[in-house]
Amino acid sequence: MIPFLDLKTLNAPYEQELIQASTEVIQSGWYIHGGACQNFEKEFADFCGTEHCIGVANGLDALTLIFSAYKEMGILHDGDEVIVPANTYIASILAISQNDLKPVLVEPDIHTYNLDPSQIEAKITSKTKAIMAVHLYGQTANMQEINKIAKKHNLKVIEDSAQAHGAMYDGKLSGNLADASGFSFYPGKNLGALGDGGAVTTNDKVLADTIRALGNYGSHKKYENLYKGVNSRLDEMQAALLNVKLKHLDRDTQRRREIADFYLENINNKNIILPRVENKESHVWHLFVVRADNREKLQKFLLENEIQSMIHYPIPPHKQEAYKEWKDISFPITEKIHAEVLSIPMSPVLTEEQTTKIVAVLNRYEAN
Repeated sequence: MIPFLDLKTLNAPYEQELIQASTEVIQSGWYIHGGACQNFEKEFADFCGTEHCIGVANGLDALTLIFSAYKEMGILHDGDEVIVPANTYIASILAISQNDLKPVLVEPDIHTYNLDPSQIEAKITSKTKAIMAVHLYGQTANMQEINKIAKKHNLKVIEDSAQAHGAMYDGKLSGNLADASGFSFYPGKNLGALGDGGAVTTNDKVLADTIRALGNYGSHKKYENLYKGVNSRLDEMQAALLNVKLKHLDRDTQRRREIADFYLENINNKNIILPRVENKESHVWHLFVVRADNREKLQKFLLENEIQSMIHYPIPPHKQEAYKEWKDISFPITEKIHAEVLSIPMSPVLTEEQTTKIVAVLNRYEAN
């Protein structure tokens, strides 16, 4: 069986480095907000090209804390509207609604699956204060157009970079393409911890200081609390392990691109729609997502041929029970995407034998 994602094999090349890093944390006697976290924050900020990086507990917290900080800074207020793609993972939307802000769903581009800039301005009202651009599946959104619209309407832009570590757009990396960016280091991400973790990157010092305090019980100084904060901190162990894996991220990304190129060049089944790449450097292939009219049949066919696959994501946010107030709203492009997408194996440890088999099986698939 070719697994969809083999985390054990993925981390095996770094095992000794990971053991050494974790041993150093254990022996340090300092397990929260110590040297490992400070080092990772500096290294990841340098990697993204930003002035600030704040480690937090997970990717959802990263996005949530950005909006919370903007509220504390008086830039956002309860009821303000935030434009967000309708086909994103629900975490993007939860970060907005948990701050008593209003998510305004906008259809994606059917080819890139990212927010369609041509659809944004029609949704802007006097209450619109921000746009969240989600770099879905690892490909950066059209930030030139999104930032142009934001500047015209005086809106903040937040990147959801949870799937796009190292993706480049117009000479800059994700995390440095807007006012602030939230990252996830969930184990399956391109830069994945061995537990959970997240980070915010920004060039805004006031925003960075506010997020850092909010994630530490609202405290900027021990036992003094400026805000009604939360406990959301990247722990020393995960920071140390991420420091190890960050050094290898560029190499892993290159391998993902090689595999994606092989898929794109060799999958030639008219029943399978391949992803469209705007620019090679803009995509880091967190996921390789195809589309098919009868996705369930394709997934069953792959499994019968000992290839695992996954659906990212089967139910769009506006059809989730959590947002039942949207149940009667229709987003045809989003619904089509969610009904047809299927993610095939993609990771830097896939072998040539495995990718060759995946291509051969996909090319044998018959829809009827």
